[in-house]
Amino acid sequence: MLAPLALTLRQIGDPAFLWPLLKGCLAALAAFLGLAALGAWLSASLVGGEGWLATIIGALGGLAAFGLAIWLFVPAVLALTGLFLDPVAAAVERRFYPDLPPAAGAGLAAQAWAGLGLALRFGLLSLLALPLGLLVPPLGALLLWGISAVALGHGLFEGVAQRRCTVAESQRLRRQSEAKVLALGAVFGGLALLPGVNLLVPVLGTAAMTHLLHADRRAAATEITG
Repeated sequence: MLAPLALTLRQIGDPAFLWPLLKGCLAALAAFLGLAALGAWLSASLVGGEGWLATIIGALGGLAAFGLAIWLFVPAVLALTGLFLDPVAAAVERRFYPDLPPAAGAGLAAQAWAGLGLALRFGLLSLLALPLGLLVPPLGALLLWGISAVALGHGLFEGVAQRRCTVAESQRLRRQSEAKVLALGAVFGGLALLPGVNLLVPVLGTAAMTHLLHADRRAAATEITG
């Protein structure tokens, strides 16, 4: 687990990481502000839409929607993986694995469908955990961390693998490396709970999973040939 993280940190200043990071930040900001505005408008509309009471209710509704967006950050990452995954993984491969052939895995539609399915499943789990987060915040945060660890581990690893194999094969490879995948997922799931820092998670997580994928595939090939 440490090697993928160390290699990722060595490349953190790579210009190839900056554009995907900027796109991810802008998409997250637009989503957060949009949800906050929608929540404010809907809440204010419930009490007539005008006057001081509507203003207060609207502000509270906007804050609640913003908080919900932060709570659902990880499912949103999985749904938007196309913004950052391919250029980041390609940059890692160019620097550390230049001998690899061109990526030719699952089709874009298959990758998008698989990512959306994961996002919906873990989004539902996150919503089910929300009442516990409101009633017992420490336990809710712990549960959200666990959900995020699995979601990011599975989603990012399979997404990276699908650049070079089918969806079914990516799932098989993930199961073979499950312990390492979940360990990395736990690291990035913890970072995803920190506002601001969480915006780095998609790019850094993709890079780390790319290293894990190729390290494990090379180790398996060495065992077979050895």
